[in-house]
Formats: sequence, structure tokens, C-alpha cells
Amino acid sequence: MMPSVLQTWVNDLTMMQQTVLLTAVRGPDGVPKYGPTKMLLRWYRRCILLSAMDQAVLETPYEHGGGSFTGPSFAALYGSDWHEPMEEIVGAYLRELDAIPHHFQLHLLHAVEIVGYKHPDPDTRHFWAITYKRLVHDMHLWPETEEQLDRRLGDNREQWLERNDVATVD
Repeated sequence: MMPSVLQTWVNDLTMMQQTVLLTAVRGPDGVPKYGPTKMLLRWYRRCILLSAMDQAVLETPYEHGGGSFTGPSFAALYGSDWHEPMEEIVGAYLRELDAIPHHFQLHLLHAVEIVGYKHPDPDTRHFWAITYKRLVHDMHLWPETEEQLDRRLGDNREQWLERNDVATVD
């Protein structure tokens, strides 16, 4: 059997949470390959997937490797602080949200919420937690707590239905 492309920490999540992570892996159509959306996605992918090209976890958003799918989000010297350049990419992403499909934005928002609560590296987890809050606050909403997330995406249909609208229940 081939190994999974998912990082090992993802296997500790509920199946619903894993599914949410996968829905955001592919970016929206019609946005520039080297624009802020795709650069943000490259770092997101590095946080949940192994680099197929390198068969390894790429631990920073600037580390060489990954090809164009999980490649670097920006160029930097080894050992550089990646927070400021990535915060700038998040800001650029927020400024172009009007051009991003709402459906994709919701997939990304929910996925980075999970990474922001569950990623094993505290620094990476903190970055995504802040990014999740920025995305939520940009919509003038309040963030969901980790407990609320775990209840909504806890592999339990009744708990999931508590936070779903009746119009979309199948």
C-alpha cells in the first residue's frame, strides 16, 4: 500500500475535519497562479500535505521544494522569519476577496480554522489561528471556538445538524 500524502497529525482529526481540510486544497479557478490566493494556498498545503516531490513535510512557507503545488509562497534566505511576509500575503488575499468565489472562501476559512486549532507546531498553529480570525472578522462575524468546531465536525450527524440551516439538510 502506498503511503498517504496527508501529514500524520491529520489522521488524529475526525473524518469530517479531514474532509474539510481536503476541500480547500485545490484553489479557485480564474485566479493568477502567482497571486496571493495561490501563495496562501501553497503554505496551507505545506501544513497538511507531504510534498510529493520531496516526500517530506516542508516546514516553512519559503523552504525550497514542492514544485508549483506546494512550492514556496515567497523567496527568503534559510532561517528567515516568515511571519511578516505571510501576513502581507493574507492582507493581499483579503483585499482581493471580491474576486474570489464565495464557495472557495468558505472552504478555506473552515480549513484554516482546523489548522489554527489542531496543527502540532505551535508557531504554525498560531499563524493559522490569527488568519482564521482575520477571515472571520473580515465578514463581521465572531470566530467559532475549538469546542464548537469539534461539536460541529465531530462525525455525528445530529451535532452537525445543530449548526446547519434547514434549507440545506439532505
